[in-house]
Amino acid sequence: MPTLDALVEKAASSHTRIVSVACSADRKVLEAVEMAIMRGIASFLLFDDEERLSIMIKDYFPELVGHPFIKIKHADSKEEAAEKSVRAVSDGDAHVLMKGNLPTTTIMKAVLNGEYGLRTGKVLSHVAAFEVDGFDRLLYVTDAGMNIAPSLEDKAQIIRNAVATARASGVDMPIVVPLAAIETINPVMTPTTDAASLVVMNQRGQIKDCIIDGPLALDNAVSIESARHKGITSKTAGLADILVVPSIEAGNILYKSLMYFARAKVGGIIQGARAPIVLTSRSDSAETKLYSLALAIQSSRD
Repeated sequence: MPTLDALVEKAASSHTRIVSVACSADRKVLEAVEMAIMRGIASFLLFDDEERLSIMIKDYFPELVGHPFIKIKHADSKEEAAEKSVRAVSDGDAHVLMKGNLPTTTIMKAVLNGEYGLRTGKVLSHVAAFEVDGFDRLLYVTDAGMNIAPSLEDKAQIIRNAVATARASGVDMPIVVPLAAIETINPVMTPTTDAASLVVMNQRGQIKDCIIDGPLALDNAVSIESARHKGITSKTAGLADILVVPSIEAGNILYKSLMYFARAKVGGIIQGARAPIVLTSRSDSAETKLYSLALAIQSSRD
């Protein structure tokens, strides 16, 4: 799956997947909804003020007026839209949850609600799929958005979430690299000791359906030439599919470096809940939202 557009094509499902969108009266959100419908990815439940949403669709997206693959659901407030959209997924009326024009804290409060929310007891983590020029595969980066300083067990679940995402997108046996600053184990550098432990957990079947190799620095994770130059003999060095960052700061820097320096395309979702969650920023482009929807749709079939 070398490109995100190929992922969109793979996600095409004759609208059999339904996405529940909280606070959907937003032009970028509706543009992504229109693109997704036209590409055959999903149908949508749109939660927001019915009158305002209908006017916006009529003014800017006339092809969606009366469209059979959207249903408008009224909500009086952002909080009500969040609750109703989450309930739709919880009740089985939708397969994917999508954040529209509302604060992340508002929708996550609904997601974590003990009565109707989507918690499973697993760690929730962000998984981003990047299309970077010069690479023959998508690079999955985790976790750049949820866990501040993950413990070893947190990292194990973060990897499981990312592996499930990559496999749902077509990577049968993803190569996972827990990133560190060096390639040797140093007891005072926790990312290196955690990486070594994760390798052993993988070898003993505690983390399945992937190959974990680490610790490795970023260059040796994605460049075979760099790994060879440093004398790293691992057969998987330089071939990473999934990059596991040691902290949210490192993830944020890597994520934004790929976007702003490499001009990479990206789609991202939250995994670990009862259904995939599209939690893009309100400033993200419609294209990014579309790619995130495709990633979520594929993951919802797993």
